[in-house]
Amino acid sequence: QVQLVESGGGLVQAGDSLRLSCAASGRSFSNYAMGWFRQAPGKERAFVATISTRGVTAYYADSVKGRFTISRDNAKSTVYLQMNSLKPEDTAVYYCAARIPAYTDYENLVRYSVWGQGTQVTVSS
Repeated sequence: QVQLVESGGGLVQAGDSLRLSCAASGRSFSNYAMGWFRQAPGKERAFVATISTRGVTAYYADSVKGRFTISRDNAKSTVYLQMNSLKPEDTAVYYCAARIPAYTDYENLVRYSVWGQGTQVTVSS
């Protein structure tokens, strides 16, 4: 089983960009589909994006489609979330998570068995 550590969060202005990273330890990273979720204050944790084991397929929440890009580097055991044109409503704690690929309901957070500790992203207006 992998362990996940996110980094790259911070305070930015609306319209800026950030790239989040999620580094995995363990030897089985490439066996997992990966996802990003976020949780804003007072709200439930919500799906942001997911990527297949080899990085061929990705899906996004409608709210970030066209602005965020998920990618992975299996040689580095790292998954990324490039966030462009950030908006104040993107403010949240962002979590990466690992999912067994057999679970295809990728928006369902209970399908993800391993979670990172989260990284805060704050977008000021």
